[in-house]
Amino acid sequence: MGKNSAGRISILGLFAAIIILQNYVPIIGYLPVGPLNITTIHITVIIAAVVLGPVDGAIIGGIWGIADWIRALTVTSSVLGNIVMVNPLISVLPRILIGLIAGWLFTKLARNHAKLTVPLVISGVVGALVNTILVLGGIAFFFGKGSAVLAAINFQALTPYILFVAGTNGIPEAIAAGILVPLISLPLLKYTKLGKQRFNK
Repeated sequence: MGKNSAGRISILGLFAAIIILQNYVPIIGYLPVGPLNITTIHITVIIAAVVLGPVDGAIIGGIWGIADWIRALTVTSSVLGNIVMVNPLISVLPRILIGLIAGWLFTKLARNHAKLTVPLVISGVVGALVNTILVLGGIAFFFGKGSAVLAAINFQALTPYILFVAGTNGIPEAIAAGILVPLISLPLLKYTKLGKQRFNK
């Protein structure tokens, strides 16, 4: 195994450890708001994607999704998180696609910009919106018309409120990603060996 591969695996391990820490330490990764949570973990996934590339970003996103799925099964997270996030198509798949899409988009945009700030902002915002749209879409698709699992509560009547709250959560999540992704990623891309190898700028 070459030094570059060993270094990449070490960085992947570091990102994975941060993701797990954010999942299970209160306030670091999730801020409870109403029946759902505002998250900051998508920012970590997007940073991994733009620094390491879309494939590694998808791996880190998948680690988040699996950790979130396990958390929904074993830990009381939020009023509805334990209900909707037990479905891996809601908890895992969108998180994989965050890393894949944000990393791919940044790669494409960075080739056409002299500076990386604008591609980083766009990739951060789009990555956050991917998470919000796919999670909301999954909730609406799987639970919007009612579910036998949720027969004890009127989930159908509650759905518009949940989607409103989750949508308003998505706005600050996208803004935070648009600000923090370039602030953290630019130094990593400019001053680390892996970053310099990814883009020679």
